[in-house]
Order: sequence, then structure tokens, then C-alpha cells
Amino acid sequence: MTLLSTIVASPLSLQDIAQRDLLQELIADRRSPNTRRTYTKALVDFFMQVAQAAPTPALVGEFLKLDRYQAMTLVLRYRRILTDKGLAPSTINTRLAAIKSLVGYARKVGECHYDLADVEGVRVENYRDTSGVNPTEYQLTIGMCDRETIKGVRDYAILRLLWDNALRRAELCQANVKDFDPIGCKLWIIGKGKVQRESIDLSRQSVQAIQAWLELRGKCKASEPLFCTLDRATKGHRLSGNAIYNLVRETSAAAGIYKVMSPHRVRHSAITAALDATNGDTRRVQKLSRHADLNTLTRYDDNRRHHQGEVTKILAELV
Repeated sequence: MTLLSTIVASPLSLQDIAQRDLLQELIADRRSPNTRRTYTKALVDFFMQVAQAAPTPALVGEFLKLDRYQAMTLVLRYRRILTDKGLAPSTINTRLAAIKSLVGYARKVGECHYDLADVEGVRVENYRDTSGVNPTEYQLTIGMCDRETIKGVRDYAILRLLWDNALRRAELCQANVKDFDPIGCKLWIIGKGKVQRESIDLSRQSVQAIQAWLELRGKCKASEPLFCTLDRATKGHRLSGNAIYNLVRETSAAAGIYKVMSPHRVRHSAITAALDATNGDTRRVQKLSRHADLNTLTRYDDNRRHHQGEVTKILAELV
């Protein structure tokens, strides 16, 4: 039996076509849980803004059946709404990407006949501020963890990993108990944009911190999250990205850090400190940061050297 005969033998019924939920098909087709959440939020917001209604299969179908110019008008109007709200360019572009992905998926399955290639995103100036805190300030931050309590031991291990390995919070949230290899001093993580886990080397301090946390936590399955909640209502659940964000923000504030800190700002801090410690060796630090583009690290290096400020001082002395 050929593929064609298989399709002809079991075609979609008219009822199947009418009930087809292309938005949910698109979301299910995304590999990353973060992407699925982001696209869902973006597409719901798009339809609420342009149609004042949550997306239903019928409403999504109506949008996909518009002609190209009608669809472009709606999407450009939506982009203007987001811009007027003062949203960050990266946020606007992410939401536009979700709409383009919906249209692209519908085209692939024969449910749409236009594309949104001419809808341009908002220009993003990446990594304008890569500043954070210095090692001394971060030492004060992790020193705020009360390591006489189970929460303090857990929090210390999290803060230690965020600094020692410049981890993204999603990478930390997705780690399971089985991903920790104390003998090999490794942790298996799912990196940004990746599907398969990759191993990273851990410091002696991080290994000891995780071991102390797991010992106090008690017996748990290998498939359970490496870091879990401790409150009575949700004890044992996977620690969320928001929980890690709040941990960093509250702990750094308690340490007297005047900057509003976040997990990503800790990452900025760790990368900058690594560049300082290696005399700007971007190749070596790239192994830590796992940036796909070395030019990103070059921006970090330029920012830490304060080139613009140095040139400004030179010019000031000339007049």
C-alpha cells in the first residue's frame, strides 16, 4: 500500500476539518515546554487584542482564511498596540514569531494560503547592560542562606549553581535527581534551544552543596526534580522559574545589593567575573556560558572594559 492510497483510504471527514484546532496542533508541535507556554500566551493575547475574544478553532480558522492584506493589517495593528504599551522589543518579536509560526504551520497543512514574511520585527539591541554584581557582593548574597535549615541548604545549592555554572533558570528547573552525578562532578541539563541533555562540569563547592541538600531532603526517586518546593501545600513539586527568580531577588535585597537582581543578572555577573579572571579569554568563557555566538561574549567583554567611558575621558581632556 502506498502513502497516497493510505491517505485516500482514510481521509479527514468534514466534521474533522471543521473541528480542527490548528492552534493546539501548533503548540503540541513545539518541543520545548517554555516555547509552548510562550506561544500559548502570545496567541491568546493576539486574538484578545484584535478580536476581543479568546481563540477558538472557529476564530483561528477565520483568521487563517483572510486574504494576505487583511491578515497583514491585523498583525501590524497588533504590533503597534504592543509598541504603544512600551513592551520590550524582544517581547514584541516573540509574540510576532508565535503568530508567524501559526500561519506557517497552517500553510504546511493546507489550511492557509498566505504568509507573514513581510511583517518585520522590532529592532533589538542585545545586551546593552550586562552588569550585575561582583564576586564579593555575590558572596554576601549566598551568605544570607541559613544553612542550619533545609530551605537554606536548598537555596544555597541553587545560588551556588547559578554562579558557578552561569546557568539559566530554566536549565536549573528542568534538572532531575538522576541528572546529578556526584562521582563524575557533572550535571546533565537541557540547554537553551536544545532537546537532548548535555553534561556540564561542577565545582567541588557545587557538588557538596547539592549533596547536602539531597541528604537533608531524604529519600526520593531518580525521576523527581532536583530542586523541589518545601511548603506544606505543594511539598515535593518541581521548583518553578518564578520561585527561583523570587529567591534571587529577595536574597540579594536582604544582602543589601542595591541592584534588582534576577537569575539572568546572576548569569551576567558570573560571565563578567569569568572574563575578568581569564583576562578576557572569550573562547574559554564560551564553554561556561554556552553562547552559540561568540560575538555575544565580545559584547560582555567590551562592557566590562568600559571602552566608551575611557574614550569619553580622553575627549574631555582635549578641550
